[in-house]
Amino acid sequence: MQKQVAPIERILGQQVQVLGRTPLRVNNFIQAEYIEVSYPENTWPEEHARLHLFPIADERFCVQLLYLQVDDQQETGRICRLEFQPGFFDQYPMSAITADMPFRFDKVTEQQFCICTQSENLLEQLKGAVEPTEFTQILQRTETATHLLRRAMECITVPFTACPVPACSFLAHDTEREKVITAQMVIRENLDNPLTIKELSRKVAMNECYLKKGFKALTGKTIHEYTQELRIAKAKDLLKQDGVSVSDVANSLGYSSISHFSTAFKKATGMKPCELLA
Repeated sequence: MQKQVAPIERILGQQVQVLGRTPLRVNNFIQAEYIEVSYPENTWPEEHARLHLFPIADERFCVQLLYLQVDDQQETGRICRLEFQPGFFDQYPMSAITADMPFRFDKVTEQQFCICTQSENLLEQLKGAVEPTEFTQILQRTETATHLLRRAMECITVPFTACPVPACSFLAHDTEREKVITAQMVIRENLDNPLTIKELSRKVAMNECYLKKGFKALTGKTIHEYTQELRIAKAKDLLKQDGVSVSDVANSLGYSSISHFSTAFKKATGMKPCELLA
């Protein structure tokens, strides 16, 4: 059987640099790995997940789950890839597997869904499984991986529960628009230490999915794009001040290193930061 792997570019929507891979031992029928990535472009995809189904033969198929999580401050991403091989599904009645599914099992299928808080917690459990023996660790990871598959199926078969905002009709309410506007203010006030989307959503008391969709609808930009635009604009102003170094500006805006700041600045402006020094 030829192993089919959905390319990383499919989940990112752009070319991406793989920084490293960390395999996780689950069991003979479930494979898992964490893939650290960086982005060569300034346009980032939002955090999301995808389910890929690859038919192998009649009533035989492989399922892959891909979860993209973004570290806004470090400008890196992490993908968790889980692969459920045909043998995994042999333990369940095929009639139960195929009943009431929103996709077919006789052709390649791709479904996208949101990463909910429950899935985030499960992903952390999968990576940080600590058990007294190797076997109990395998059991824990098997349980967690199976739970992730169950949650993915729930998100896909009941999409409004997973992400109840197919459109932005909720913005018709003044209170919801005010939350998005407040989020913009919070971002501006924390340019030196940008909040994650999860932290921002808690600050404004708004569902993450609502916030991301509403923010894009009102500003025309993703939260990351908006944040980066403001940080680079502030960096330009700071670089023009007397006696300021590139290192000073990078530190004041919360960048992890000068090279990280210089790369982000050049991507956005086409210039090196030192070219603007007073």
